[in-house]
Amino acid sequence: MCIRDSLSALRDQGDQVRIYCADWSGPVPEGVELRPVKPRSLTNHGRQARFFRQVLADSEADPVDGLVAFDRMPGADICFVADDSFAARAALDHGTLYRLTARYRHFARCERALFAPSGDSVLLLVSERQRDTYLARYDTPHERLFVLDPGLLPDRRLPEMKPAQRAARREALGLAEGELGLLFVGSAFATKGLDRAITALATLRREQPSARARLLVAGDGTPRRFRRLARRLGVAQDLSFLGGRDDIGPLMQSADALLHPARTEAAGAVLLEAIAAGLPVITTEACGHAQLVTRARAGTVLPEPFEQPALDKALLRYLDGTYRASCREAGRLYARTTNMGGMHEQAARLIAAILHRRSLRVATDG
Repeated sequence: MCIRDSLSALRDQGDQVRIYCADWSGPVPEGVELRPVKPRSLTNHGRQARFFRQVLADSEADPVDGLVAFDRMPGADICFVADDSFAARAALDHGTLYRLTARYRHFARCERALFAPSGDSVLLLVSERQRDTYLARYDTPHERLFVLDPGLLPDRRLPEMKPAQRAARREALGLAEGELGLLFVGSAFATKGLDRAITALATLRREQPSARARLLVAGDGTPRRFRRLARRLGVAQDLSFLGGRDDIGPLMQSADALLHPARTEAAGAVLLEAIAAGLPVITTEACGHAQLVTRARAGTVLPEPFEQPALDKALLRYLDGTYRASCREAGRLYARTTNMGGMHEQAARLIAAILHRRSLRVATDG
C-alpha cells in the first residue's frame, strides 16, 4: 500500500494526519503534519527500535486518536503488514545460529507482540494467503485481521499499445519478430524465483530447439549467480538483465508472458499489473494475488510445493499463441469489470472506523 495514496484517502475523508518518519522525499501532502524522527544506532534494527520508542514517547506527550504503523511496530493501534511472517521466512532461510542474533530477536519480538492472541493491534493484510500464514503461526483472533482489496494504482492501467509501437519497443529490447518475450520483474532475484525461470527457459530450448525465446529481467538485484546458471544451462545468450526500470507497464505490453515463480510473496502487485496489461502470467500459489490470476483466467498458477517440471511444462504451453491470446483477453476483461484498485480508500475507511470505535470504548470505560 503506497503511503502517499493512503494519506490522500485519509485527508480526503476529513481526517487530520501527522507523519512520523526517519526520512521523507518529495513534497509533503497538503494539510499533513510531518514530524521527522532521527534515531541513531550502528544497526538497522537498532535504529528501528529507537524510532519506535521515540514515536511512542512523542505521541504520548502530544496525544493522537491512534497510531497507524507501516512497519511491525508494537504499541500501534493499526498496522499495515505488507510482507509474510519474518519469523517464518527466517526459519526457512537461516539456521539456528541466525535466531540467536540481535537482529532476529528484535524483528521476531516486534512481530510476536503485534500478532500475539493477547495483543490489541488491528492488522491490515494484503491477501488471504498471507492472513492464513499468520493465523497458523500466532493464532491471532480473526476479528483483529482485515484483508484489504487489491491495490492496483490508476497509472498502472495503460491503454492498449498500438502494433507499430509494440513492434518498435520489442526491437529496442532485442526481441526478434516471432520471438517469445518472457518478462521477469523484481529485485529479490532468489525470492522471486529467477533461477526457476532460467531453468524453465533452458528446458524449453532443449525440448523445442526451433523455438525462439528471450528472458528479460527487470530489477536491481545482483545478477552474477544467475548469469553463471544461465551459462551452465546454455541459455546465457537468451537472457537480458535490464536493471531497475520505471517503465514496467510498457515492458509488460511489449512482452508475451510474465514469469513469476516466486518462493514467497504476501501479495504480488506485479501480478495485478500483468492482468491489467493483458500479459499472460505464470506464477505460484506462494503469491497472495495468485488467486486473482486464477479468477481472471489470465494464466497459470503452479501448486505448492513447487516442482520445477510443472513450471517447465507450463512454459512450453505458452508457445501456443492462441492460448496466450485467450489469457490476454481474459485478463483485460477482468481488469475492466473488477475493482482492482480500492485498497487505499478501503484502508482509510477501516482506519477511521477502528479508531472511532476505540475512542468510544475509551470514553465509556472512563
